[in-house]
Amino acid sequence: MNLMSRTVTGTILLICGICLTVIGLFVFVTLPYGIAALILGIIILLNKNEDKIEKIKKHKGGSVKDKNP
Repeated sequence: MNLMSRTVTGTILLICGICLTVIGLFVFVTLPYGIAALILGIIILLNKNEDKIEKIKKHKGGSVKDKNP
């Protein structure tokens, strides 16, 4: 994921996670889903190692898929 898609995905998951957690305080069925969405959103927003890997791949000439005929 590039920076823009990671930011959009993480933000959407955080907002949904907060909403589901608040609803989960009253209806306990949604609480685990809200907590899981919150955790995933935070991980996606803070994961910067993947961007470094993508820069290295682009610098070396693309992916393996591009080199196979």
